[in-house]
Amino acid sequence: MIDSRLASIEGRLVVSCQAYPGEPMRSPAIMAAVAQSVVAGGAAGVRAQGLEDLEAIRPLVDVCLIGLVKRGADGVFITPTVEDALDCVAAGADIVAVDGTRRDRPDGQPLSATVAAVHAAGGLVMADCGSLDDALYSVAAGADCVGTTLAGYTGERPVTLGPDLDLLTELVAQLAVPVLAEGRIRNPAEAQSCLIAGAYAVVVGTAITHPTRITQTFTQQLTTTDQTV
Repeated sequence: MIDSRLASIEGRLVVSCQAYPGEPMRSPAIMAAVAQSVVAGGAAGVRAQGLEDLEAIRPLVDVCLIGLVKRGADGVFITPTVEDALDCVAAGADIVAVDGTRRDRPDGQPLSATVAAVHAAGGLVMADCGSLDDALYSVAAGADCVGTTLAGYTGERPVTLGPDLDLLTELVAQLAVPVLAEGRIRNPAEAQSCLIAGAYAVVVGTAITHPTRITQTFTQQLTTTDQTV
């Protein structure tokens, strides 16, 4: 039986509210306001990074909150340790997003140790995967759901222009747990294509909550148009 927190996002949109280091929007208060805004727009869930952001967002939204922390930018950096995962639960995350790859973790613990600790603390686990083998490993470790988040970023698959629909379709066909589509979903049509391919829910970040990247797409298009006139 699917936990009610996970069931609340079935067939719906989850919005990733994160800002990169050094950006003007890198502030818990700003991310909390962004989270409120996307919920007002109909998002069924929010994905957020950083304990301070999670603590700021939790009291302000009543939707499913997927939380994570990032340590560095290479290797296993998405909620890499058992301690990090427990901190996310304590900060208010309903679901903790963790690196779901088969790579060694900084604390030397297997993924199953993180999953067991989060479950004992009352939370659920979303495994961010880069391949079918990652997903199978994560499900065997006890993950409640998996995401295509790392597809194209671990060296096992090429980086696709849009969402990796081939991997999504493969995971949906072979896994008994919900599969969330995440990564390079650039517009509503691509989000819909993920649901059609069988995604349990769709997670969109940059295309909704990253003004710098959104603005760049406009400026680049205008520059291209100007050069072709």
